[in-house]
Amino acid sequence: MNQVEKTLYIVRHGQTDLNKKGIVQGRGRDTDLNDEGRQQANQFYKAYKDVPFNKIYISKLKRTQQSIQQFIDLGIPYEKLAGLDELAWGIHEGQPATPETKAAFLDLMRNWLDGNLDVKFEGGESPNEVKARQLQALDTIMSHPEETTVLICMHGRALRLLMCILTEQPLTKMDTFPHQNLVLYKVTYDGNKFSIVEANNAKHLLND
Repeated sequence: MNQVEKTLYIVRHGQTDLNKKGIVQGRGRDTDLNDEGRQQANQFYKAYKDVPFNKIYISKLKRTQQSIQQFIDLGIPYEKLAGLDELAWGIHEGQPATPETKAAFLDLMRNWLDGNLDVKFEGGESPNEVKARQLQALDTIMSHPEETTVLICMHGRALRLLMCILTEQPLTKMDTFPHQNLVLYKVTYDGNKFSIVEANNAKHLLND
């Protein structure tokens, strides 16, 4: 990794209807922002439009681009990286929550927190698989020393895993990084290590 200082503004996408209904959407659900999500995107833009971003990185899923489209409209170059996609939840994506599915998710989370990081739902991805593609995405992002201030828009579970990678913590610590729709994690890189300087920052969402 290049010995270069960088500041990363990492946000989760705005709200979608599936978020609102509490239905899991992973890599296989390419959903749009709802009215609330578009409002959140607008609030974030108003708060951070004067930050001199050199580059924007988003996932391949349109909800991330919709969340920061106003920055793209300023002419800031952007790139889609599959490594930033949400974890795939396989057969459970888009399915209504039932006692059975809730039990399955609880069991999966217990497995992950116990260190069984290769466990996954049928048709889905494990934390270790997501980590592998996130490391590739991170290599791309960090390979441009001229991009000193970067905006990254991604997804909830993927964001938690990325924070573990950046802070050099095991993926079993993923749930120590809370988030909601369109919150900000501001991370600095001093040429040697990453430091979280703002975590789960939602101040911009309090603005009118």
